[in-house]
Amino acid sequence: MDSLPPIFLDLAIILITAGVITVIFKWLKQPLVLGYIVAGFFIGPYFPWFPVVSDASNVHVWSDIGIVFLMFALGLEFSIKKLKKVGSTGAITALTELGIMFVVGNLVGHVLGMANMDCIFLGCMLSISSTTIIIKSFDDLKLKQQQFTSTVTGVLVVEDLVAVLLLVILSTLSVSKSFDGIQLGESLVKLVFFLIVWFTFGIFLIPTCLRRMRKWMSEETLCIVAVGLCFGMVVLADFAGFSTALGAFVMGAILSETIEADVIHRIITPIKNLFGAVFFVSVGMLVNPEVLVKYWFPILLIALVVIVFKSASATLGIVLSGKPLKSAMQGGFCFCQIGEFSFIIAGLGLSFGVIAETLYPIIVSVSIITTFVTPYMIKAGPNAYEWAEPRLPRNIKKALYQYSRSSRMTKRGDNVRSFAKKQIISILLYSVIITALVLLSMLLLKPMLNTLFLSLEIPLIWSNLIGMTATLAIIIPFVWALLVKGVSKKKIAELIENDRSSHVVVLPIMILRYFLALAFVGWVISQYVHIAVGLMVVIVVTVVITSVASKPATRFYHRIEDHFVTNFNSRQAQISFEIPEELANDFFMDRILVTPYSPWAGKTLKESGFRKDYGVNAVSIERAGKIYDLPDKKMMLLPGDKITFIGNEEQVAKVRDVLEVEPDILIHDLSDHNINNYTILIPEGHALVGRTIQQAQLMVIYNAMVIGIKRNRESLFNPGANTKLEAGDVLLLISPRELVVEEIIDHYDEAIKSYEKN
Repeated sequence: MDSLPPIFLDLAIILITAGVITVIFKWLKQPLVLGYIVAGFFIGPYFPWFPVVSDASNVHVWSDIGIVFLMFALGLEFSIKKLKKVGSTGAITALTELGIMFVVGNLVGHVLGMANMDCIFLGCMLSISSTTIIIKSFDDLKLKQQQFTSTVTGVLVVEDLVAVLLLVILSTLSVSKSFDGIQLGESLVKLVFFLIVWFTFGIFLIPTCLRRMRKWMSEETLCIVAVGLCFGMVVLADFAGFSTALGAFVMGAILSETIEADVIHRIITPIKNLFGAVFFVSVGMLVNPEVLVKYWFPILLIALVVIVFKSASATLGIVLSGKPLKSAMQGGFCFCQIGEFSFIIAGLGLSFGVIAETLYPIIVSVSIITTFVTPYMIKAGPNAYEWAEPRLPRNIKKALYQYSRSSRMTKRGDNVRSFAKKQIISILLYSVIITALVLLSMLLLKPMLNTLFLSLEIPLIWSNLIGMTATLAIIIPFVWALLVKGVSKKKIAELIENDRSSHVVVLPIMILRYFLALAFVGWVISQYVHIAVGLMVVIVVTVVITSVASKPATRFYHRIEDHFVTNFNSRQAQISFEIPEELANDFFMDRILVTPYSPWAGKTLKESGFRKDYGVNAVSIERAGKIYDLPDKKMMLLPGDKITFIGNEEQVAKVRDVLEVEPDILIHDLSDHNINNYTILIPEGHALVGRTIQQAQLMVIYNAMVIGIKRNRESLFNPGANTKLEAGDVLLLISPRELVVEEIIDHYDEAIKSYEKN
């Protein structure tokens, strides 16, 4: 054992204990995540009657990997299109919940007599929910395909982004004891910049690479490539100063737009389950019974505040975003815990020495308690709605319905506001892309060219001219897009004609476009030549762009844009059609897998009664890589088929329950099979003598198959149907029936005569 690294023993203890405990929890019909936490408590340092993990640092590394895979899988399930769809809902809900919980956390801290800095940190820790706990609970409860879960996931993503900003704010407060608004603004700009760069270049490059490598990739190589891309983005996120969880989520979201997304999710699920189990076990290892006893009142009070106020504030936020009360309560009850970001915030406070040491174990204990409660709260959401809805006053229910309905209707703002919104988004997108390309040129191209020309003893002026020309050539299509993309002279004229005051908005936006285009060109030139020369060249380059290079730049940009749009919609193209925007709030479309255990496997669409009994329509069936649009009612459903249904959320959920059926016991004992072996010796003068196997009709009369004949010293295996039976042959039979050999020998003559007579 001395030569074996301790991680082997630790993993053996972790996985064996987790396996045994989770089997018990499965038998008790409890969520597996609770079993992992209990297993962690048993092997933790505070339970002396059980083998203890020897190297907690290695376990911590594995748990970090677990968070990466959990967030990666989350990104694969929650595409960029879904993020855009629930963007306003996620932002409104997250900001409502974060604001309320920060205030409540501060008040609770003061009630418990904590210092001001402890109260601030406590408010931040109670604001952030646990993405990993909620997603794992969705998996265990088989809820991740329901529509309200996409709303929950959108809120979690916004919360994680806000948590990154909170870490910056708290770091500033810890060092300077004052609020630095400039640093916060820089962090926000930095976050937006990197997200746009990662998604834009990721969508442009990664689906293309996967498409070109597809014919050489098996599931094994696809798994390696996907995991490699995930950890590559994790490293980039860490290098940029963001959390590893954010990097994993971003790469998952990028890959979710590829047609390989379903396969990637399936093949990384076992890896996610393994490392995710280690993460939850590591959380359970932090449970200290002495802390629970000593600080039981603060722990119970804070846990109760988290469960009640986080659920209520999240429900309020979802209602304010325009969702119905039922969806709001289903989603709001998911936010009843704190998790990994709370640990990070607490650790930050301890590292700077600005919070009390007792606050960390208190928060860990609160996290454990709220984690236990989470699955039950999620299941209690629909029941709470069923209880509350009949008791609400009629005028309140009417007001909620009208508010939700008005929010779900297509919002048509005035033309000026719509124009300004589209222009600002366009300016932001192209500015970020150009900035990223110029920075890459400064960091990579310029040093490489300077080194090369110095080694060749060529004046650097030529290196700078080549670098400047190459950089301008790369950014020209995007500079052109920044200048004129989405700008229609006819539309602007109509806008000003219909609303005379609109020029106050339109003119500054157009000036901003031209100013930024000139600024970017000037920035590139000034990085390679003297600023005075750069200013002189700007005018010349501008003329060239707007005249000579206008058409080539336009064509080149459109090729880039078409390529990006194709990649972005590649997964959507696998579905027959896209629901029109005006109907998107009333209809729900999803693909459902037919499992071998489904009672509808082997039946036709007509026999299934999906339209009649469930109110849904099957618009396509994917089978063996081929899609059958608007399938015929006589088409039989086979295991492995992926059926695209359209209906409302509840209807599709009911259909999922009868198609995606998984057995409670995955491994069945089939050793007690029903096929029996028999041996029959044909005596002289028996009715079988002289008959062929086909004429003997043993299959029809006894449901018995002849699989072999022993004749003299020879053995015939799988004899043909025309093989004649002889006296002394030993027949080897198999049959699912319980046969009596003596009865076959004694009564075969009567049986064959009766058969031939009928």
